[in-house]
Amino acid sequence: MKNINRKTLFWGFVSAVLLIGLVYAFKPRAVMVDWHVVEPEQLIISIREEGKTQVHDIYTLSAPVTGRLKRVDAHVGDAVTMSATTVAQIEPLDPGFLDPRSEAQAKADVQAAESARQLAEAEVSQAQAELDFAFNELARMRELSISGAISDRELEMAEKGYKTRRAAVATAQAALQMRNFEAERANAALLSPTATQILHGICDCLDIKAPVDGHILRILHKSEGVVNVGTPIMEIGNTGKLEVVIELLSSDAVQVEPGQLVLINNWGGDHQLRARVTRIEPIGFTKVSALGIEEQRVNVIADFLSPPADWDKLGHGFQVDVKIIIAELNDVLTVPIGALFRVGEQWAVFQVQSGVARQQIIQLGLSNQLSAEVTAGLQVNNTIILNPGNQIVDGVRVVSREELIESR
Repeated sequence: MKNINRKTLFWGFVSAVLLIGLVYAFKPRAVMVDWHVVEPEQLIISIREEGKTQVHDIYTLSAPVTGRLKRVDAHVGDAVTMSATTVAQIEPLDPGFLDPRSEAQAKADVQAAESARQLAEAEVSQAQAELDFAFNELARMRELSISGAISDRELEMAEKGYKTRRAAVATAQAALQMRNFEAERANAALLSPTATQILHGICDCLDIKAPVDGHILRILHKSEGVVNVGTPIMEIGNTGKLEVVIELLSSDAVQVEPGQLVLINNWGGDHQLRARVTRIEPIGFTKVSALGIEEQRVNVIADFLSPPADWDKLGHGFQVDVKIIIAELNDVLTVPIGALFRVGEQWAVFQVQSGVARQQIIQLGLSNQLSAEVTAGLQVNNTIILNPGNQIVDGVRVVSREELIESR
């Protein structure tokens, strides 16, 4: 009887151990997770994008007349003074070549002008001879008038004749001068381009002055050559008056307002710069991204708040990284973006309650790339699971990976 009881007790003990082992073996194990304790934090909503600096006012100097632009000796970056620094010079163009017919006509015009000049010289000689005769005649009439041999009328006629001849001489001399000018003009028509080459650098040139104090930003036409009126020559601006241009997606640009703070990083200096949004341009433009996608962009302009001494090494067209502060919230409940998932049209997280994951529907407010504001569904010191995987479902046991590692 005692042997039967001992066997019963032995196999009962073995069965209990096996049962406990099977229960333990098939019991669901806790899933290791990373979790986060919800606490009030500061939430900054911002838009990050690349920008570039540009001079506030850029002046493009153009050729005021058609002519030959002399080689521009200035260089990009040279300082200029308004109305004092000569940045370019333009001289007259060389005459064009004459075709055989035009050359024959020009030579005929020269011969005609020369003949007209000779005729004018003869007329001057004739008028001078008649003036000499009138002068002698007037002197004789005056002597006769003293003795009463002629009447006063005859004396007056002699004086009139002298004055008329003197005027005729002046007229003939003026006509001769006009013929000389016509001869010069006719000869000028025969002037060839090779004959004017020696005049380069001697003739009067049109000096183009700097319109503003600043620096030369870009030279558009440096070499000597013929330019038409209105041809751009160079760009000048004051690099002490810089602004930042940020090309935002149109969907981001609608969130930006004048006066918002802009933080500038990765510009080359060891400190952060500050700026302020001054203008959002009301027109967008299409730009192709690096992935070949067409995007609608809008230019946002910001002026520096940092003193010029902090960014004096920046110039026109320098690349910078900017962060536009859209909103800044203090002491608000936030959750990491990685903890969120969708349940239908709602947002949810897994909350840890007594070592068990429980699905919790929450309501969100503002968000940035890292965190989101929680307006309802969670309280201070609640624990939530970060980056829940497929193993995490409502009611599953969980354990903190960090605590488990520390316990080992």
